[in-house]
Amino acid sequence: MKYIIFLLIFFLTAGIVKAQKISSDTIGQKISSDTIRHKISSDTIRTGHRIRKGVGNMAAPDRKKIEYFRDTIRRERRKFDSTLFKNNNTVSTSDYAEDLGRVYQLLSKIPGVTGSFVKLQSMHEFMDQGDSTLDLLKERLYESDRTFNIRNLQMFNTLLDELDKNTAYYTLYLREYDTALNVVKKEIIALQKDTLMLKIFRDSSLKNSFEPQLQQLKIKWREVDSLVAENSKEINTLKSQASAHVITIGELISRVDLELQTGASAAFGKERHFLWETGSGEENHSDDNFKESFANEWQLAGIYFSFTGNRWIWLPVSGLLFFFWIWWNFRYLIRNNKLQVVEPFNLTFIHALPFSAAMIFVLSLAPFLDLHAPSLYIETIEFFQMIVLSVILWKHLGRRVFYGWCIFIFLFFLLFLSRALMLPLDMQRWVNFFIESTAFIFSLLFFVRYKKKIEKWVSAAIGLYMILNFLAVLTNLFGRVTLSQIFGYTAAYSFAQTISLAVFVKIMEEAFLLQIQTSRTRKKYPQAFEYSTVAKSLRRLSMIVAIPLWLIVFVTSMNLFDALNDFIIDFFTTTRQLGNFSFTIGGMVLFIGIIWLANFLQKYIAYFFGDIGDDSAFDDRGQRSRLMITRLILLIAGFLLAVAASGLPVDRITVILGALSVGIGLGLQSIVNNFVSGVILIFDRPLRIGDTVELGDKKGRVKEIGIRTSTLLTDEGAEVIIPNGDVLSRNIINWTLSNNHIRESLTFSMEKSDHSKDISADAIKDIVLKNENVLSERAPDITITNLNSKNMELKILFWTKEFNKSNASAETIKAEVYQYLESKGIVVL
Repeated sequence: MKYIIFLLIFFLTAGIVKAQKISSDTIGQKISSDTIRHKISSDTIRTGHRIRKGVGNMAAPDRKKIEYFRDTIRRERRKFDSTLFKNNNTVSTSDYAEDLGRVYQLLSKIPGVTGSFVKLQSMHEFMDQGDSTLDLLKERLYESDRTFNIRNLQMFNTLLDELDKNTAYYTLYLREYDTALNVVKKEIIALQKDTLMLKIFRDSSLKNSFEPQLQQLKIKWREVDSLVAENSKEINTLKSQASAHVITIGELISRVDLELQTGASAAFGKERHFLWETGSGEENHSDDNFKESFANEWQLAGIYFSFTGNRWIWLPVSGLLFFFWIWWNFRYLIRNNKLQVVEPFNLTFIHALPFSAAMIFVLSLAPFLDLHAPSLYIETIEFFQMIVLSVILWKHLGRRVFYGWCIFIFLFFLLFLSRALMLPLDMQRWVNFFIESTAFIFSLLFFVRYKKKIEKWVSAAIGLYMILNFLAVLTNLFGRVTLSQIFGYTAAYSFAQTISLAVFVKIMEEAFLLQIQTSRTRKKYPQAFEYSTVAKSLRRLSMIVAIPLWLIVFVTSMNLFDALNDFIIDFFTTTRQLGNFSFTIGGMVLFIGIIWLANFLQKYIAYFFGDIGDDSAFDDRGQRSRLMITRLILLIAGFLLAVAASGLPVDRITVILGALSVGIGLGLQSIVNNFVSGVILIFDRPLRIGDTVELGDKKGRVKEIGIRTSTLLTDEGAEVIIPNGDVLSRNIINWTLSNNHIRESLTFSMEKSDHSKDISADAIKDIVLKNENVLSERAPDITITNLNSKNMELKILFWTKEFNKSNASAETIKAEVYQYLESKGIVVL
């Protein structure tokens, strides 16, 4: 038993020593603590159990030895270093350096944030300009003894709307900048709570060790602090200005709306004393007041155009395009000595250098680019337009009629001058009374004297001018100042715009006729065509544009546009319900309008390429086919655009199409069949425009392939309209599908004689090949056959190049062969 105990103690001691050695080795080699614990605990636990079992049976000396070994085990355990596996939270130098780098990186990011505030400068400019603009508007709107020009009030309203829109636009950017700056401020506040940074500044040894880094950090901090402070101040200032603008703009908009409403409601009431009465208490303005008011109005006009300048760029661009369009066509005709082809049109308003025509084109469209433009601008445009019209009309009007036109221009200039001078109200009323009375008397005399010598539309324009001037005089006499201004300016504007748009219509008609003839000349089509019908269509097209433009000018001058505009917008944008189907009138009108426009364009687009539907373009098959494809694309694109632009729900349209499919199944099969057949004819091209075909018992040339029907032109000149479904359902004999060649056959019956042997096949071949339309690559076939003892037959087969000329070529060859046979003494039966 003693030996067993000694052996156990020996193994226990060896295990402890081994465990200590393993622990030291594993620490050096970075072995995990779990391995060490497992190694020690497994040995000691097993040995401890064995010792406890045998201690009770041992003698006292043996027990002492056991106690000695226990103490040895305890001492060895104390020597084991377990600090390697404890959590150490001590901050090292690298941690401080890393935190300094993080702080510096954060501060370096802030200049980039403030540098992104790129619109601050433009905001300052806008706010300063807005302040001056609002001051001017306040001064104008709160003037005493001033009846406002309706158009100027509309301009003030538009100007305030632009200011409001731009203020809202910049306010969004200010909020964005303010939010970004607040994020920066929060990050800076978080830096002040950084414990590592606080410890560096409190600990002198750390402060000394990081002295270079702290110096750079202080420089960066001063820079960032200055940027944040400056940008915060700037943004807050701009936000205050924007808020003040919003308040002032709202107040002035209310004021303008009140003036427009009260002006409209009070226009029919007595605003001032009767004209023949002495004024009471009206303020007299000095010359300085006139100059200041005039300068202020021009300044407001300049500000208005600075806000709305982007839309005006299209005006000169469109004028330049129109100029080069006409100039290019004239240039082609002159270079090819073909200028005489346009002489039948008697072009009077366009020339090789169409400066005046381009200016009329631009000036006629100018008032419609912005209906609320300043009065001074509109009046200047109208006056300049009359000068250009005078240059155009002086060659085309009689002397006395032209003098009448010059008097009208002079009266318009006086009306413009009286308003531009900002005269006191009483003086302006007397000046307007003189101008409008003169205009009424003059127009009445002119109308009576020249009624039968001028066109009906000119008579109507003069009649309207006369009536409006009479109403202006009458309302001015009885103190209806606003109404008098409306009638007076409307009379001048409407008459000037009538003459201008009439010339505009004529210019567009001549420009399109020039384009048609130039395109026909390029494609070598016949120069002569029935242009009166085409001119009538072009005139109708131009009138579709001109009449709405005139109506817009008229209702705007009468101060009815805003009221009508609000009513129309409300009527067309209100959502209506029909069962489960919701729609707006505007969406439906837009849908129908776009489809109508697409159909209109596909109908008249051929004019631009010289194709007016006559027989001249038959042989240009590629042209007609491309036009047909273009028309189809326009119709499909128009439908898709109409669906997208109208805002109609696609699922509802699907329901409608489903309902239509039922109708198709019941009664529209033939229409759909013809439409689909037309599409197949366009893309599969079994026949093309200009081909000579046989369809059943009809033979002729294909004149047109439409969406629903095709037109066949027979040799007799009849136009046969055939549904496309019938075209595809029949056998199509196309004589010119792959080429225009056709084989002709000539037969001659002759009497036999001694001269029959003199007939030379080579001579007959020469006669045939001499014809220009005969295809020389395929030799003619000459055959002489004996029919009986008395008669013989000569048969000639040859190919022609052009199918359409084959009959003429055959007749020419037949006559020449007949002469040849007669010269040989052959009797042809």
